[in-house]
Amino acid sequence: MHRQPGLPSKRLLLLLPMALVAAPLPAAVSCELNNPAADVPRLFPESTSFKTIAFSFSSRGGEPVFKRVVGRLGGVPALYAPLDVPYVLYEIYKGKEKIGYIHGVNQKGQFGVLEVFVSLDLEGRIKAFYLQRVAGSWANKFTARKFGTQFVGMTLKDFAAFDFIAGKGSGRLAAVVNPVPEALTDFLGVLRALNKNLILMDEFFYAVEKQKP
Repeated sequence: MHRQPGLPSKRLLLLLPMALVAAPLPAAVSCELNNPAADVPRLFPESTSFKTIAFSFSSRGGEPVFKRVVGRLGGVPALYAPLDVPYVLYEIYKGKEKIGYIHGVNQKGQFGVLEVFVSLDLEGRIKAFYLQRVAGSWANKFTARKFGTQFVGMTLKDFAAFDFIAGKGSGRLAAVVNPVPEALTDFLGVLRALNKNLILMDEFFYAVEKQKP
């Protein structure tokens, strides 16, 4: 008996479920600069060197810290997925003196992943905004300097008066202009990514520094 052209064999159909079970799950991906040697001086012009630090919830605090971060994000981790992934921090130096950080996070966008970076001074103030990855015909509107400079000078406090579910609020963040009104998912994705980024930095680095004698 011959198999009809274009149809898979019975043997192939029997093996397919096994192959699906055996296939490895996609690995969680950290958000890293594509070209740190060029990106770091651009995002932190006064820097002379940098150090790369990898961290995650499992390596720093585990489940208690994860639950605390979820709570600070409003108890809606799905809105900020992926959350429990490896992270990479760029610690910035001028000579031997540490002068700040560059950190990025992944966030759901309208047509894929957004990769959202900020450079921060030692007080947690945004010095520069960098959207490394965004898809869509409007991408250049979100990567334009005019859009990114709206976040310069903000701190975590500026994000406290904004409802990231409703997409409304007050203060500096609420005054940020969406350059593409029809791309609301990407716009809110950027705001959520920045909120997540600053909360992670506060939990893993700024709060730790404050506790040092």
